[in-house]
Amino acid sequence: MQRVMPDRAAKADARFFDPIEAASPDEVRQIQNERLRSQLAYLKEHSTFYQKRFAAAGIDWDDIGSVEDLARVPFTVKQDLRDSLAASPPFGEHLAADPADLIQMQASSGTTGSPAYVGLTERDVQVWTEASARSLFACGIRAGNKVLHGLSLSKGFVGGLPVFQAIQYMGALDLPIGADGGVDRLLVACRDLRPEVIFATPNFLLYLGQIAEATIGIPANQLGVSRLVVGGEPGGGIPAIREQLESIWGAKVTENMGGTDLGVMYWAECEHQRGMHMVAPDFILAELIDPETGEVIPFTPGTSGELVYTGLVREASPVLRFRSGDHVEVVDDSCPCGRTGPMIRCVGRTDDMLIVRGVNLFPSAVQEIVGELLPAASGVMRVLADFEGHSTQSNLKILVERGEERGEEGDPALKEEVERRVRNRLSVKTDVQIVPFGSFERPGARKVSLTLRNPPDLGTPHGN
Repeated sequence: MQRVMPDRAAKADARFFDPIEAASPDEVRQIQNERLRSQLAYLKEHSTFYQKRFAAAGIDWDDIGSVEDLARVPFTVKQDLRDSLAASPPFGEHLAADPADLIQMQASSGTTGSPAYVGLTERDVQVWTEASARSLFACGIRAGNKVLHGLSLSKGFVGGLPVFQAIQYMGALDLPIGADGGVDRLLVACRDLRPEVIFATPNFLLYLGQIAEATIGIPANQLGVSRLVVGGEPGGGIPAIREQLESIWGAKVTENMGGTDLGVMYWAECEHQRGMHMVAPDFILAELIDPETGEVIPFTPGTSGELVYTGLVREASPVLRFRSGDHVEVVDDSCPCGRTGPMIRCVGRTDDMLIVRGVNLFPSAVQEIVGELLPAASGVMRVLADFEGHSTQSNLKILVERGEERGEEGDPALKEEVERRVRNRLSVKTDVQIVPFGSFERPGARKVSLTLRNPPDLGTPHGN
């Protein structure tokens, strides 16, 4: 499939990047039903993963003819994909395209200790890029804009190359410094190149704005930035954070959202800043469920739930009814911009995931690393999340028990080793404190949380 570039001149004054964004709900549902049937026919022929799942659930492929019928299909959860990847590395049993047809690979942030690799065909890349361009357009980026890239450009994350591709595709200029380049380089580039837009996580942008004058001698609000596009964490939708960002930078904040398993960006906030629109309903079907019961609930203003996704035109790594773990509130169902469908705010995760400088991390991933360091460590650890919410721009604090037969003299080496492994495998910097053996309660009948919100009292060892 030859990649088709958009008519950038025609979009210069357009209200939407694609008319589907303003299509009626009936029109959208008709397209979704047609594409769902086509996608299911493709999976029936090409996906060993879903062939097994349908057989195990006793579902006949022909029984699923519409979006409403999807409720019969079991959810696909992250662990299913991890098991699939382990069973058939590197792209898993859910790879439904010939490996020879893959032209691109992306990786998740490795929240379980090992990244999840996602393959893309030429058509998949085109769909990802188109959906992301719609998102960026809704957020206010236009052809000819200079966009300072403040997300990670390393490790194959979707905030890197795919974002670059989308910005270039829509006719804007990506300034590929990346968060990995460091705050000094980003601010110097901002001073020298005067971008209209910066794309980064909200907390990172807040930090950049706070240190701008001390770093380059110019306050952030005098750098000429008119738009901050934020994503990667829920902070962009938090009023206090948004107000701080707009004040420090003198720029309007709009946010977007997506994910590695379905695409890059497919929710986006427009000029009216009233919530994020689904800008790719022809590529991705979104359902809202009660995270406790799994029941589908309508996208009615005032409701909240977990987002579940089905790819409608995916070849290489398709998913059906994938539970995202993103917990959202539906804030409205109409907007002066003319886009149709619900508008949402992401309020956090339905699990215990933490976001450390824009990188998603589960405490169990740290536990896995510490468990590899026996006997120097006991294998028991706790994450000390002594910050508000689930996101921090500071190094992550980790308390690690030394091994039962080890003395304090080995603490510096153990601390250094834990910090090195977490940094290399999870892309997170940490501040590790080694604590005596027996500092934490051992697992028993009651589930032990790996995350502490307050510093523990380490005075009385718990023992074995």
